[in-house]
Amino acid sequence: MDSSTLPAQPQVLLIMLSADLSGRMGRDLVEAGYEVVTAPSIDAGLEQARRLKPALIVVDRLLGNDSGLAVCQRLRSAGLFNPILLCMARDTLEDRIACLESGADDYCLKPYRAESFLNIVQAYLKPGEVVAEQLRFGELTLDLGNRTAIRNHRIIDLTMKEFELLRYLMEHPREVLTREQILENVWGYDFMGESNVIEVYVRYLRLKIDSDHDKRLIQTVRGVGYVLRES
Repeated sequence: MDSSTLPAQPQVLLIMLSADLSGRMGRDLVEAGYEVVTAPSIDAGLEQARRLKPALIVVDRLLGNDSGLAVCQRLRSAGLFNPILLCMARDTLEDRIACLESGADDYCLKPYRAESFLNIVQAYLKPGEVVAEQLRFGELTLDLGNRTAIRNHRIIDLTMKEFELLRYLMEHPREVLTREQILENVWGYDFMGESNVIEVYVRYLRLKIDSDHDKRLIQTVRGVGYVLRES
């Protein structure tokens, strides 16, 4: 096959001050078939993210005097909705919630372990089929191809996890979904038994899709879970 016809490798941007950590991650990513760009400073990382729009961004939570949480927030505020992984040293519920509230989609843990890190990367960058399908619920449309929602002609950008949560709700309209069902189908391996992450993401989705409307589509069923319905 002519090299000009080969599919482009997914590009991963590493924003971290530790040359050792970024070097190890970078080598493993290249061996796994990804293109790697490293940014040794926050400003360089933000500039590279805006210019390159990589398929995935990995941010170290510890960035000198600054926090990786703030960097994730700045990336989202800049209109970048590609997946973000936050590299964290602790795995408490509070850290997970802080990760999600910053706008990151997921996290990887330090000390660095290549196998678990690459498994998470693969989960976000696995090849997908070309999709031209839409899900509809009342005045809300979810475009599965470009991962955006539309309500009353207003386009709503979603992070990957926001998209997956809304997709799951829209695939089961008017069906009460338990927290356990949502955790298993949207977060899977990682968050079983800790439903607080759902509340965080439901709050974000409501702010995005319900903020300008009288009807709240994502409704809480106290003590059970959530349901997508109009009344």
